[in-house]
Amino acid sequence: MGPYAPGFLDRWAEDGIGIRDQHNHDLSPPMRIAIDIDSTLHDYWPLLSAAAKRRFGIELPYDRQFSWDVARLRKEQLRACVADTHSDEAIAGAEPYPHAVAVVNRWHEAGHFVHITSHRAEHCHSATARWLEQIGLRHDELYCSYDKIARCREIGIDVLIDDSPTNILGALEAGIVAATLRHPWNQDVCEDEDVICGDDWTELERGLAPLLAGDRRAA
Repeated sequence: MGPYAPGFLDRWAEDGIGIRDQHNHDLSPPMRIAIDIDSTLHDYWPLLSAAAKRRFGIELPYDRQFSWDVARLRKEQLRACVADTHSDEAIAGAEPYPHAVAVVNRWHEAGHFVHITSHRAEHCHSATARWLEQIGLRHDELYCSYDKIARCREIGIDVLIDDSPTNILGALEAGIVAATLRHPWNQDVCEDEDVICGDDWTELERGLAPLLAGDRRAA
């Protein structure tokens, strides 16, 4: 697997664009980066756990969540808890992970295309857009829907940052570089697959730096 999505380098050459330094020298082609929100830009698990406790009296210990499925909740219970965490009030109150906003803004300022993507219902789009403005995260596009990988392929995304093992594997199958913050539920994917993983956004930025600087061998 190469670090760029199919056709990326051809598209860059045709467009004739690139990242330039203060002397107007080409440094590297800009990348198209897709970034998840829940458990990627902010600490989502405490919100979901609190909703499960409040609604159903069920504890969801973070350090014991070793799979993507939330086995302690029935499907309808999980849907109800997710709906609670995606209310306008809950979205507005989310606190971004340390350094997340600064890192993404540096990428955007460097000329990379930033696509914010979330498996949220479309009616969450306005509240999510307000939250991104509130925290000062610069981006080019926001997409709330349930076909994340299909959308990434449609718009030529080169890098997907997402905590879901399903989306990580889907990205790899589509020829998209995958990166993630490390969580209990994606630890196996981080160990077994060609994924750029970080314990926090500072480490994630370091891990992605060679790729975003144009090193094809970095992914």
